[in-house]
Amino acid sequence: MAASCSLVCCGEENDSDKAVIVRFSNGCVKKAGKLDFTMYKHTDEINPRKKRRRIMAAESDRLAYVGNNFGEGSLKCNNLCKYYVGVLNRQTMRMEVHMAQLFNMQPLIPGEATEDPKPQAPNQTYGDKVDSLIEAFGTHKQKKALSSRRLNQVASETLHKAVAKAANTVITEKGLEALQQEVAETEAQGDLALHLPPCNAAADSPENVYLFDDILSPVDFEALEEAGSKMAALTSEEMQKMREDGGSLCVLKHLENMATVGEARDTVSRCTFYLSMLLLLSRQKNVNRKFGLEEGCPRSVQGQLLRTFTVETFNSGRVQNIVSSSMRSKIAAYSLALLLHMSHMTADLTLLHRDLGITEARMTEIAKSMGLTLVKLARGKAKKDGLQDTNRHASLVLPLVKYKAFAEGKKRKKML
Repeated sequence: MAASCSLVCCGEENDSDKAVIVRFSNGCVKKAGKLDFTMYKHTDEINPRKKRRRIMAAESDRLAYVGNNFGEGSLKCNNLCKYYVGVLNRQTMRMEVHMAQLFNMQPLIPGEATEDPKPQAPNQTYGDKVDSLIEAFGTHKQKKALSSRRLNQVASETLHKAVAKAANTVITEKGLEALQQEVAETEAQGDLALHLPPCNAAADSPENVYLFDDILSPVDFEALEEAGSKMAALTSEEMQKMREDGGSLCVLKHLENMATVGEARDTVSRCTFYLSMLLLLSRQKNVNRKFGLEEGCPRSVQGQLLRTFTVETFNSGRVQNIVSSSMRSKIAAYSLALLLHMSHMTADLTLLHRDLGITEARMTEIAKSMGLTLVKLARGKAKKDGLQDTNRHASLVLPLVKYKAFAEGKKRKKML
């Protein structure tokens, strides 16, 4: 009866506990006891890719054999599977299970080159190969052209690096957002007509050229009932305080000249509040979501102002509303159209451009784009409270005025 045995699993980490299985590529070994086996390990035991590299060497009287577990000649099965070998200890009758490693032993013939071939040069393009041929066998003219082309290429790369460095410097100093803002403002100079209110030049009356509903929609007009009532309820002391605090001159002018009772007072009070929101928005750069709420602006009107007169940008993953130069011109055009309806088709451009924070030239350009008639009263003809009125006014008179563009280019050409 055969004796019973037990299994004992040995460790896998130490090389002393691992078994080695070798396979000879050129045949079978009849006398394995006459082979002298030696195993070499990599000296870098810290690098995880190199610490497990092993080389197995076997020497006989006639040939030497070498096998390794890395490189092209290694067996790929070592990376895909784990092999175990059982060794029976006849004294204790225990079967010891060891982790095994396979080596493919190949004969090492003296004098045969064992060094790896030199790595090939990187793949060259067809143009590079032609340049190499010209450099080696080309004529003097071809070599001169090649040298000139390479110098131009180097100069182009140097210029490109200089431009990139200058651009990075400008971006670092000003910031990307400021540069985008400047580009938007530059592009907006020629697109003023796109930001004007809808115009009906063939209208039969001045009130129908720029419709009131296109400037202040009926829905927003109804929503401004409470805010307009608060605006109409301001006392003379409160208006004086607004003037001292630097309030809007256009708004104060219409509050002071507002009708005492009736539908006209209610209409002007709502329009005056909406105008104050437009003027306040034109002074902003980055508009937050709480804009106008402290002043009593309804949510619906606030959303309409942000959608119509601001530009959405993305900064650090967040949406921001900014008032660009083009949007500021749009606010000026709509404010001017609203003032025309509030003042019998006449508006004070001087007060408006001061409240908007833009130049008088820009305000005049917007008024001309809308086809308005510019009026500046002569000295001694217009007096208000005993003072001379020197402000510039704009009136909507049919037919609309078509202004000619200033031909600066032609004048320069004639001078030449």
